[in-house]
Amino acid sequence: MQIKHNGRVRTGAIAAVSFAALVGTGVLATPASAHTPAWTVTCDKVTVDLTQYNRKVENTVTITVDGKDLLATTTFKSSFHKTLELAKHGQPVSVHLVVKAGDTTPKHNFDKDETQTVKPCEGDETTPPTTPPTVPPTTVPATPTTPATTVPATPTSSAPVVKPSQSTPPTNLAETGGSSSTPIIGGIAAAVVAAGAGLLFMNRKRRSSHS
Repeated sequence: MQIKHNGRVRTGAIAAVSFAALVGTGVLATPASAHTPAWTVTCDKVTVDLTQYNRKVENTVTITVDGKDLLATTTFKSSFHKTLELAKHGQPVSVHLVVKAGDTTPKHNFDKDETQTVKPCEGDETTPPTTPPTVPPTTVPATPTTPATTVPATPTSSAPVVKPSQSTPPTNLAETGGSSSTPIIGGIAAAVVAAGAGLLFMNRKRRSSHS
């Protein structure tokens, strides 16, 4: 009986150790199977499902479209779920997802960095603009210009300019030439001489009559 009992104890101990080993292995393997980043992109929306992340650390997610934020950097704990609408686009756009796990280590990298290119929705396509042909510029002939007439400069003398004198001429200067009053003066003088001769003749005649 004692032998059977000891065998049972040993079997139970072995089973317990095996179960503990399995549990330990599962616990240790859990981080490797955790951190499930799933995301899908269609022509008009982006859906993100992040699950099984470590709630004790700070995890972040960022989504950009052609370099512009569609979802600014957002912090989450154990999971994150969100659906974002894409703006209408006529050409393919690039959607970039970045997930950073707070418990990432050099041995276990739980970060995610992926890019997907999405085409426009049906009916939103645009025809690329065509470059119009280059038309050479029209050359307009230049209008001939009339050469300017050169007017010779008036020569200037370096000699000083003599201004005419503005002094008043003397008024009592003797007249040396003929004048309009000369005949009148001559007539008066002749009359005076004739009168004097007449008086002299009469005076002589009186004296001769008295003697």
